[in-house]
Amino acid sequence: MRGSTAPRSWRYAWLGAIVLGAAATVLYVLDVDDVVNAACFVFIGLGGVAAYLTGPRRFGAEPRAAWLAISAAGVLFLAGALVRPFVTDRPLTADALTLPGYLCLSVFFSLLVRARGAMERHAALDGLIVCLAGGLASALLLAAPAVAVPGRPFLESSLAGLYPLLDVVLLALAVNLTFTARVWPPSLVLLLTSILMLMAGDVGYAIIGVDGQTYASPLLDVPFLVSYSLMAAASLHPSITEVGHGDRYPVQAWSWRRMLLVAPAVLTPFALLLTVGQYPTYRVLIGGTGAAIVVLLLVRAVSAVRAQAEAQLHSEYQATHDPLTALPNRRMITSTVERLVAEVPATGSERVWVAFLDLDGFKWVNDSWGHDAGDQLVIEVATRLRAALHGVEEPARVGGDEFLITFVGDERRALRLVDVIQGCFATAVPVLDTEVVITASIGLAHAPGGGDPALTAEALLRDADTAMYRSKAEGPGRSTVFDTSMHDKVRERIELEGALRAALAEHQLTVVYQPIVRLGTGQPCGAEALVRWTHPERGPVPPMTFIPVAEEAGLIGALGTYVRTEALRRLAEWRANGTVGPDFYLSINVSPRQLSEATLARTVAAELRELGLPPEVVALEMTESVMVDGDGVAARVLFELRELGVKLLVDDFGTGFSALGYLRRFPVTGVKIDRSFVSGLGEAGQDEEIVRAVVAMSRALGLTIVAEGVETRAQRDALAAVGVTQGQGWLWGPGVPAGDFAQHWGTQRRLPTHQG
Repeated sequence: MRGSTAPRSWRYAWLGAIVLGAAATVLYVLDVDDVVNAACFVFIGLGGVAAYLTGPRRFGAEPRAAWLAISAAGVLFLAGALVRPFVTDRPLTADALTLPGYLCLSVFFSLLVRARGAMERHAALDGLIVCLAGGLASALLLAAPAVAVPGRPFLESSLAGLYPLLDVVLLALAVNLTFTARVWPPSLVLLLTSILMLMAGDVGYAIIGVDGQTYASPLLDVPFLVSYSLMAAASLHPSITEVGHGDRYPVQAWSWRRMLLVAPAVLTPFALLLTVGQYPTYRVLIGGTGAAIVVLLLVRAVSAVRAQAEAQLHSEYQATHDPLTALPNRRMITSTVERLVAEVPATGSERVWVAFLDLDGFKWVNDSWGHDAGDQLVIEVATRLRAALHGVEEPARVGGDEFLITFVGDERRALRLVDVIQGCFATAVPVLDTEVVITASIGLAHAPGGGDPALTAEALLRDADTAMYRSKAEGPGRSTVFDTSMHDKVRERIELEGALRAALAEHQLTVVYQPIVRLGTGQPCGAEALVRWTHPERGPVPPMTFIPVAEEAGLIGALGTYVRTEALRRLAEWRANGTVGPDFYLSINVSPRQLSEATLARTVAAELRELGLPPEVVALEMTESVMVDGDGVAARVLFELRELGVKLLVDDFGTGFSALGYLRRFPVTGVKIDRSFVSGLGEAGQDEEIVRAVVAMSRALGLTIVAEGVETRAQRDALAAVGVTQGQGWLWGPGVPAGDFAQHWGTQRRLPTHQG
């Protein structure tokens, strides 16, 4: 139950209210004497007031003002009931107390209706129809006969038939609560039943009022006692917290619940016309009320049609617009493109253009400040685009940070529009308490009119998307116009991804091993495991071609796992058969995506245990970017791997960030000098100085140094001269299959260190 804070003992207090109320009612019916009857009435009345004041407060029911109103109603009803038997000759005295009680009870239900949501138009109209019908029946069947009683004041007679009409109003308000409830809670059922009992009691008094009586028997008060007991039980039931909380759901304009309320009201004038319509005055009143009900029904029907139309328009708007920015969405912009393609003539210089925007750095904003900041950024960009293109084009949002703009014109207009769009990012965008400088990558595509609208629109959106990705690859803030050659590249990329997936599944990939040697002795101290792919039809596919595809397609994890498990298995085999010595290590590349897997260290540890390999004979190579971005999972994984005992090498050192702080911050054990610096040794003095600086820095940090891309003896000698201890490159051969590596290097034979 919502907001229920009452102790467990209160959960069944409502049953006590019903039992005690029933006992007091039975005692009242026995009519022992006036004192006992008065005591029973006081017990139920004051008990109800106590329940209204304590129950909702204990359970945390809202609104509090409603329960004050019903408490006031309970006090007034009790006062009126106690006074009525003693003022039979002056009944207006009791009415003066009772009528304000009905007003307070109406306030109670009105506050609950408002708390559950504003009363809808249909409910208000239904309530008016019911009240008119109830008032007509009360006036003709109860009030009019009471007025005709000889010797009784007109006001007194009128009030005798007024109470049932007041009950109809209360019942209409109570029933309205059910229109916003999926399931009626017990408290709501108890309240509805109490109003019905109140109505039954008032009808009973109205009937005797027709004969000029104001009080006949204690039995006439039984419905009131039951009503007050049920109200008390409702306020003490734990579900009372749900009465003040609406749960609106789609309801048909003429749902069966409303029909049960409205249909009898609509039929009431016809029934009265047949029963009491013999009097001309009655016929006029029935006709007027019936006409009023018909008018209300017409207003109700028009309102229902209008509400349906509004709901349909709202639904269509939601289906065609982005909820965050209120811009058109992909569905609407696609329809716009189709319309323009159909309208623009096939001949002429004008074309249908589509500009596809993607924000550069949006992921960084989301990751740094959260999705709320990302939403704020998108809203600000949408506002700027709408203002810049106002009266010209309508931008659309088609993704998280993606926008589309479609227009008609030539290439000169398209390029001018690109300048306008880029101008939206000339100033920083305020995000939370800071400002963010952001750019957009733009892809443009165009097509002549006169084609198949659906096919042309689909092709344009796809081509603009392709051009946008080309812009993104060239750097932030770029724009590219689509050309047909991009189709071939996209198709090639898709085909290559499919072939790579098949290669992983069908074991077409192989692992080769390139030796890492000691420069001083020419003996291998390790090897790097490299993946190779020979396609059945394409032939050898270079790693620089398929590795980026694997990263983009999410296959790099599976590819890295395959290389690692195959390489570790081969190392264990070589150590077991004596192909390599105990200090020989194997270097394996790991991608940033693999290092973002929290379980990587545990996986490697399990593989080493299974193969019986000591951790120190395994080195994992990573790029410098891992250290720059490694504040989260990657950083923890690196420390876990180092605690495991494996070596950590920074690959291609010198081409990226190369900051000393990164080497000190992370537990790396060595660096591999990039081949671009090695190739210039002996030719460019600047390269030698860089290598010398790397060596000095690495020695100061206690790191091992491996030079990559060694191809000549001169490079080897220059590296040895500046203190590099290990080398790798074509001077000692390319990567070769495991069998060839074992055959060539298994003897640990020494290569000549100075030839020629």
